[in-house]
Amino acid sequence: MRHEHDFSAVAAERVSARGELVVVAKADRTRIERLYQEGAAKLRMPTREADPLEAVLINTAGGLTGGDRLDWAVTVGEGASAVVTTQACEKLYRASSGTAEVGCRLSVAAGGRLAWLPQETIVFDNSAICRRIDLDLAPGAEALIMEATVFGRRAMGEQVRHARFSDRWRVWRRGSLIHAEDFAVGPEIDGQLASRAALGGAEAFATVLLFSEDAAANIDAARAIIGEAGGASAWEVAGSGKLLARLVAGDGYTLRRRLIPLLELLNERAGLPKVWTL
Repeated sequence: MRHEHDFSAVAAERVSARGELVVVAKADRTRIERLYQEGAAKLRMPTREADPLEAVLINTAGGLTGGDRLDWAVTVGEGASAVVTTQACEKLYRASSGTAEVGCRLSVAAGGRLAWLPQETIVFDNSAICRRIDLDLAPGAEALIMEATVFGRRAMGEQVRHARFSDRWRVWRRGSLIHAEDFAVGPEIDGQLASRAALGGAEAFATVLLFSEDAAANIDAARAIIGEAGGASAWEVAGSGKLLARLVAGDGYTLRRRLIPLLELLNERAGLPKVWTL
């Protein structure tokens, strides 16, 4: 007997995932105190002979689309040090409805250091995402935060004409807001990115944010690496140094060629995570 099925009534499966990592300093090394994984969110720690501890975030769903929800939480204890990255670029696929939501809650205690260095986010046509990064720094804590985004891969003939992309960053120290920014484009994304106020026709960009006492000491070297396709500034905020850099490029490869030496400079002896390649 033949049965007719109305697939329009079947709800599409959506990602609902959460990962949490808490690290502390014990016996002169950074060690895991808590590791939690739920759904498609996985964390792996490559073997390292010395600090910082390296953590690799994995979305086993292979990408995000409308209605997906992915949350990460990383806490670095007093005197501990961690580098957090992703296994691969996060891909934002076409959304038939809804918006993908990504939340990143980061916290660093006194004397701790966090380098948040995920690989690029690749935006496809007709995708939709809202991402939020919240960072809480204790007095004496340091952090290097980076996010890079590529709107279509030129080498593969991809073009992004319609999409919605929203990125919101908030950083606090001693309960005071010391950095806030919002970047939002769409739905007619190609015309907006082409304007001089946005990317000026470029297809890739990165934001790099460093909080440390001697952040300003890196400003000249950072500007030399960035060149004219971007810029960098340094301030003293809430008793701590702050360096903000932005880079733009025509494609992801060109962006990464300048981003890698910049991150190696700002992350000092820790360098880049093992999964990063050019």
